[in-house]
Amino acid sequence: MLFNSLHFLVFFPVVVGLYFGLPPRWRGLLLLLASYYFYMSWRAAYALLLLATTLLDYYSGCRMSRLPTQRLRLPWLYLSLASNLGTLFVFKYFNFFRDAAGQLAGALHLPLVAGPALGLLLPVGVSFYTFQSVGYILDVYQGRLAAERNFARFALFVAFFPQLVAGPIERGGHMLPQYRRVHDFDYARIVSGLRLMAWGLFKKVVVADRLALLVNPVFNAPRQHSEGPLLALATLAFTFQIYGDFSGYTDLARGAARVLGFEFNLNFRQPYLSASVPEFWRRWHISLSSWFRDYVYIPLGGSRVGPARAYGNLLAVFLISGLWHGANWTFLAWGGLHGLYLVISTWARPGRE
Repeated sequence: MLFNSLHFLVFFPVVVGLYFGLPPRWRGLLLLLASYYFYMSWRAAYALLLLATTLLDYYSGCRMSRLPTQRLRLPWLYLSLASNLGTLFVFKYFNFFRDAAGQLAGALHLPLVAGPALGLLLPVGVSFYTFQSVGYILDVYQGRLAAERNFARFALFVAFFPQLVAGPIERGGHMLPQYRRVHDFDYARIVSGLRLMAWGLFKKVVVADRLALLVNPVFNAPRQHSEGPLLALATLAFTFQIYGDFSGYTDLARGAARVLGFEFNLNFRQPYLSASVPEFWRRWHISLSSWFRDYVYIPLGGSRVGPARAYGNLLAVFLISGLWHGANWTFLAWGGLHGLYLVISTWARPGRE
């Protein structure tokens, strides 16, 4: 179900009406059922995958919260990470690494039986809800967050429909307390949420989808549109298309959540007005950038280590970020380039100050 679909146009007002019409004790269950219905409208069978992730991480979190030290919690952390990242690997990355291994073996003239490719359809939103659940598990493991004991509440945290498909990637410490509160009908808040949804719909449908009519034909067949000015125009248009598409969808998600009484974190903050590459990544897809900072970059040592290792950490994070965006060499190159830009910008910072 897309936010800009007739299906959602009927689904959302029904959910809002029932939500504020029901007694508070039933509202969480309503949102959970609505979220699973929302997800199952894509492919019903994959709701089982979402449920399996939820069950395992709920149980792992509860088990870890009973253990006094990180050393004792480690097996449960490994179990959760192996399950979450293993599922993501099978559905999203197996075929990519299989093909890459085959290409490498061919180049080195090595015998390799790679086996058949997996004909699996990528579950919608799996990269987002997996990272959100992994972030929760890491917070519980490190003692930054108490495990959620209410299973329905935790399941809603993983599956809440406004953010399920395209984020933002929220933290347990920010959202779980909101799921515990009663949200009364607030006319001003609902109007604010609907305005944000309308603005997001404008960016998605009027800006991004219109620009796609120019961009897609050129990018899908660049050899047939080899004129320099046309390629330059399509490239420029693509920068606004991707921003309108992604930030528009995020505004729709934030607005829908606000109507129901929940507040998501800001995910885009005028990124194209940034004065440097590091500033851009503090403004673009903020929830993902901060996730990689807190759960990958800092555990690797961040900037607390020597310059060479710190630069290596930056490159590693952006290579992983590139793969997160898509299982393709182009995304890996994109991540490597942005990592290189960030390294150069960080290295040259003293000379600019």
